[in-house]
Amino acid sequence: MTIQEITPIELINKLNQQDKLFLLDVREANEVAICGIHNAIHIPMNTIPLYLDKIPDEIDIVIYCHHGRRSLAVVHFLVENGFDPNRLYNLAGGIDAWAVMIDKQMPRY
Repeated sequence: MTIQEITPIELINKLNQQDKLFLLDVREANEVAICGIHNAIHIPMNTIPLYLDKIPDEIDIVIYCHHGRRSLAVVHFLVENGFDPNRLYNLAGGIDAWAVMIDKQMPRY
């Protein structure tokens, strides 16, 4: 199975076009306190199984973490739990890449 990635540039373009998507932040609360992407829904990676019913399956979902490893694991988990892999995107480079490419004022950690 091929996991789709979306670059920060592609994501900002989708957001600017107001494409309907679900932005899922799977980082820990202490990381979210440092920085985040506007309108993202925070569900820490280890609690995803408890909140599967809160994640829509009818729109595209962009999942991110700090660098993209945890979010990739969440993509795999969602596919294993019946989500359409064609609707799932891992943010390449995570929030760190977003800070470098899109929001240069965003705190990095």
